[in-house]
Amino acid sequence: MKIKCAWMYHDIMDLYGDKGNIMTLSKRAQARGIDFEVDTIGIGQEADLCQYDLCFMGGGADKEQVALIPDLLKRKDNIHQAIAQNTFFFLICGGYQLFGQYYETVDHQKIDGVQVGSYYSLTGKDKSRCIGNVVCDANLDGIHLRLVGFENHGGQTMNVEHPLGRVIQGNGNAFDAGMEGYYDGHILGTYLHGPLLPKNGELADFVLVKALQKRHPEFTLQDLAPMDNPWQAPARKAILDRYQLNDQPE
Repeated sequence: MKIKCAWMYHDIMDLYGDKGNIMTLSKRAQARGIDFEVDTIGIGQEADLCQYDLCFMGGGADKEQVALIPDLLKRKDNIHQAIAQNTFFFLICGGYQLFGQYYETVDHQKIDGVQVGSYYSLTGKDKSRCIGNVVCDANLDGIHLRLVGFENHGGQTMNVEHPLGRVIQGNGNAFDAGMEGYYDGHILGTYLHGPLLPKNGELADFVLVKALQKRHPEFTLQDLAPMDNPWQAPARKAILDRYQLNDQPE
């Protein structure tokens, strides 16, 4: 089995070590005998995203996001085509924002997004930011996971019809939003950095399965061989212990 992954804007959208997500996906795939092939796609580089099983985009500052917008919008139709053909999109922070209807920069410039969801992102009042640890409980196609990560975003994402999970600790999509991220079966967007997947191995496996299902629709999470995660426990435990939370969703 093989997964073809497109890492979009790898050189400018990696603000909080989001490449750790790619490293985790690659490691966990290869440990199961799954070939994980990564192509990096930068500004001006031609690529047909329909040819990929998984597309990943990390987070960046406003300067980087504004710089890539013209290139991203040129890919808008291709992105919608890829989604229709079951390419799975995994988006972190700025990537998540840019796939909405629009987002607003800190100087209140309104930037059109890819518009795959009805949500949009406004800038925080007086340049305020949501910063700190986040714990949220997610329901992913009936799979219940407790996710941990770190948020640092000024954007306040509103009108999220399909949130990723319910916030137990932290802010999420906006100040005291109560919900975090976006998940509709085709796109998983989140504000959780850290990077996210080394702390959440089960989520990494879920992303792998969604990617594999493009060419193998019958494949399920139960078809992945179990995998030990000795590096995951300390990172998760430090956050959960701080807030006196357990490792399982409520």
